[in-house]
Parts: sequence; structure tokens; C-alpha cells
Amino acid sequence: MVFKSKISTGLLILLLVAILLAPAIMLYHRTHVWEAIILLLLTSAICLPTLLNTHYTIEEKVLKIRSGLLYKKNIPIDSVRKIVETNNMVSSPAASLDRLEIFFNSFDSVLISPKDKADFISTIQEINPKIEVVYKT
Repeated sequence: MVFKSKISTGLLILLLVAILLAPAIMLYHRTHVWEAIILLLLTSAICLPTLLNTHYTIEEKVLKIRSGLLYKKNIPIDSVRKIVETNNMVSSPAASLDRLEIFFNSFDSVLISPKDKADFISTIQEINPKIEVVYKT
């Protein structure tokens, strides 16, 4: 089962400003036009796939996390100990600050942001009912 990442409006706006600000200033002053175009294309090529291609797949007792072109992580669901709702701002394969922190193995964790958190949690708990879930209060 595939769960798309939630995309927060604030993060989307921040990303667009980051991508467009330097090239816009360069173009406004009509200096370094080619550099501005190259900067715009490079930052777009790096940032947009990460934003648009972040998803989480539960397949054969494995949580597969994919983000952008390079980030791939497989977590055996039997190793998941706890899931905690959070708004932690640490860099992660999540396109929203409405996140879940997945604790697995002894000391590992990863932040994700599935669009449908309740369905994600129930699906993962069907495979491993021992997972503790902590909701924000």
C-alpha cells in the first residue's frame, strides 16, 4: 500500500521563494542572466523531485521510504517500536511539518509525513500490533 507525503503550504511557499529569489534578483538587475537561469534550473531539479516524489510504501512487512531521486530507506516493520506524532523541523523525507516519528531498532528513528496518518498507523499496526503510538495532546 502506497501513502503519499502530505505537502504543507508553508513549506511549499518557502521552497518556491528559495528557488526563485536569487534568480529573480539577478534578472531584475539584468546581471548574470545565464547564471540566473542555470541556478533556477539546478535548484528546481534538486528540490522539486524531493517535494513531489516523497512517498511511503508498506509491502511484505517492510516500510519503504522514498524521497526525491536519491533517498531510499527500508525498515522492517517488525523492528518498529513506536510511532509519535510530531512537528519536528529536522530535515527528513517529509514534505510537511505534520509528521510521524518512526522509532525502530534500538536507537534509530525517521520522520515522515503521510497524508493519511490514521490509515498509515492502522496499516502498520496490522502487521505489528506491538507498536506503541503516541498522539499529540
